[in-house]
Amino acid sequence: MRHGKAVPHDEGRDFDRGLASRGVTDSTAMGNYLAQERIEPDLALVSPALRTKLTWEAVKPSFGGAMAERFDPTLYLASSDQLLRLIHGVQDQVGTLILVGHNPSLHDLALELVGFGDRYALARLKEHLPTASVVVLDCDIDHWSDLAARSARLDRFRTPDRAGDA
Repeated sequence: MRHGKAVPHDEGRDFDRGLASRGVTDSTAMGNYLAQERIEPDLALVSPALRTKLTWEAVKPSFGGAMAERFDPTLYLASSDQLLRLIHGVQDQVGTLILVGHNPSLHDLALELVGFGDRYALARLKEHLPTASVVVLDCDIDHWSDLAARSARLDRFRTPDRAGDA
């Protein structure tokens, strides 16, 4: 998941940028969408930047159960390769993982991992990964360390304006 719409760059350090009101609204809507679809993470890896923390704070109330969360500095300004290495280190008992981070690395990683799946969603994903968007990948792997380029199925790609689409 990409963080919600942030306040403009001219309002302080990039790391300390919060969310615009639309960012909070969109993030909450996407959390509700994920919960309705029963896509509930066992672990959330979240960038420690303020806008990603606030995005996660808006999303996580949608999930009633307890889940682990970790604010990992690797997610801020990471490359897609760094994100993949981070995923490779996730413990195997984690069934569903959510990354809450930034572009361009999340967009690059999603495009790198998709090998097959919903072609219409992939066409939209290739164009852009808007703020508060969610890319859901289904990975038929036994270990997170097995995740590789083109090994995932694109299950869905949802943007806040399409969160209500079935």
